[in-house]
Amino acid sequence: IETPDDVIKDPYILEFLGLPESEKLSETKLESALIRHLRNFLLELGAGFAFIGRQVPIRVGQREFFLDLLFYHVRLHCYVVVELKTVDFEPEHTGKLSFYIKAVDSQLRQNGDERTIGLLLCKSRDKLVAEYALSDIHKPIGVSEYQLTHALPKKLKANLPTIKEIEKELSKGVGQKRR
Repeated sequence: IETPDDVIKDPYILEFLGLPESEKLSETKLESALIRHLRNFLLELGAGFAFIGRQVPIRVGQREFFLDLLFYHVRLHCYVVVELKTVDFEPEHTGKLSFYIKAVDSQLRQNGDERTIGLLLCKSRDKLVAEYALSDIHKPIGVSEYQLTHALPKKLKANLPTIKEIEKELSKGVGQKRR
């Protein structure tokens, strides 16, 4: 049987988005890129995730809040709220996510569903700070980093051909008949 800890990875490699690491990234731009590449994002999340929606409205009291991304995990039988942060992890992020988890559990969770899981996906995080922030929260919340590029070690990178070199080699074979 899978547990929430089994389904949350760290880090998530999002290089399929094609976003440069150096660019100042907004949460809206990150979210939009994830939706454009939803199939790849689902593959990166892992088996069992079903996409419910983005900016899913949820009303609490007289206010309306919007969940960045909402999934349902078919193996764990629970909702998964993904909160995106394009900044380093801050302890206060867990409060917002905990609030969203409570709202989803109260309003969307049905008989037979397990407790909602929260995943805070941020630019980077200090493991000890995240551990302290989560230590007294009794909701299933994971804090993971995302990486926009998966850098190769310099030694290995220096020995590999560039994309242009690969394209040049491949274009040599185009137009030539096989014998």
